[in-house]
Amino acid sequence: MSSFEAPGAAAPAGSDARLKGRPANDRPGDGGGPHGAGRYGHVYAALDLGTNNCRLLIARPAREGFRIIDAFSRIVRLGEGLTQSGRLGQGAIDRTLAALEICRTKMENRGVTRVRLIATEACRIAANGPDFIARVRDEVGLSLEVVDRETEAHLAASGCAALADDQAEGVVLFDIGGGSSEIVWLSRPTAQSHELDGDAAMRGRVRMWASLQLGVVTIAERFGGIDVTAEIYERMVEHVSGELAPFLERTASELRCDRFHLLGTSGTVTTIAGVHLGLLRYDRRQVDGLWMNDAEVSQAIARLQAMSYADRVANGCIGPERADLVLAGCAIFDAIRRAFPADRIRIADRGLREGILMQMMSADRVWSHLRL
Repeated sequence: MSSFEAPGAAAPAGSDARLKGRPANDRPGDGGGPHGAGRYGHVYAALDLGTNNCRLLIARPAREGFRIIDAFSRIVRLGEGLTQSGRLGQGAIDRTLAALEICRTKMENRGVTRVRLIATEACRIAANGPDFIARVRDEVGLSLEVVDRETEAHLAASGCAALADDQAEGVVLFDIGGGSSEIVWLSRPTAQSHELDGDAAMRGRVRMWASLQLGVVTIAERFGGIDVTAEIYERMVEHVSGELAPFLERTASELRCDRFHLLGTSGTVTTIAGVHLGLLRYDRRQVDGLWMNDAEVSQAIARLQAMSYADRVANGCIGPERADLVLAGCAIFDAIRRAFPADRIRIADRGLREGILMQMMSADRVWSHLRL
């Protein structure tokens, strides 16, 4: 099997350079193809292999961010049963290898020349995680980088920060994953931060961060995800609240400000947004950047709690792959809402992959070149 090698592909381990901005559409005719770098330079790829999902974005720089030219997302449940066994199961490994084969093919077909491929919680904690990483390299030809929790939190912030209200005195950004959940306290941009490059500006805004070793997969496996009674749901919320308490103690007094909001990214929050909007099928264009008030979030979660498992399977914004995980995600979200009450919540359908792309493009100073 051929190896996927991109010239200058690997970003330094633990690096988290950032650039202000957000994904943006460029003029037509700038899409990727089999010929690699074009008039806008490199074709970039970012892969995020989590406990539940395998996600890929391929993009070219645009004048105000980047233009996505291909994408892939598949629920692989790499961390299925990990909390009980401490190991990645063979079925999960096989599903993930198949998804990574598709990602490699897409990158080859699009002529990708710069990549960063990261793996998170499942590969961090599994006893056979290093063996899995080696197998991916040998059998698929992809070199995965297992990032630490701080890097994961900062990449999520980098990918979502453009959706934070610049006038807010404080923002709590959270990313609910399959095996871990990252929480970042962002402060308001200052006049000085606008003069800094993306990496320095973002570092100045991150006041505090935490990574909780729990996510939708671990909570659902511990408490159940198919038949979730009100009592079970409350136990989920209380468990997450206990894990969240140390971060709350460090930040609560300073986060009591007049202009404050939550900013959430994950399948959980985008599902809640889709249910709130009454979408028959999920539509990222209607969800990414959506503002919801606290009452609307409560109503959407109540609707999800009232659904049977069969109802969740049949819902176009949930489906069979998320039906047993979505209430665990809602419980994590509710614990965060209780810890940090906010009138407004902004929904992001963006995160780690976007943060990775912006990091690589920032390191290459692509926006400076585009302005010449």
